[in-house]
Amino acid sequence: MTTALLILHFCVTIALIGVVLIQRSEGGGLGIGNSQGMGAFMSGRGTANLLTRTTAVLAGLFMLLSLLLAMLYKGGVTGAGHDILAQPPVETAPVAASAPPAVQTQAPPAASKP
Repeated sequence: MTTALLILHFCVTIALIGVVLIQRSEGGGLGIGNSQGMGAFMSGRGTANLLTRTTAVLAGLFMLLSLLLAMLYKGGVTGAGHDILAQPPVETAPVAASAPPAVQTQAPPAASKP
């Protein structure tokens, strides 16, 4: 099931990128020019409405699939079923008290003068 959702998510992502790249920045859509012979469906306004709706639907699908995949992968690869943020911090072993360093009673040998 996860593989099918990943493939669907990939297809929706590619379609969303394609639809966004087709649109013109002015909102005209497709950038083909004036298509009088094709009727209102592929006119400037019709194309903009179609691409805007398609973008909205694909963006909604993208977010829904992202949430579903995040919920499926909540436990991670280990399958522990816990959220990473919900895990308690790792405890470290207490450091054993060591004896204080031995105090040096003798002075270091003096350097001989030439």
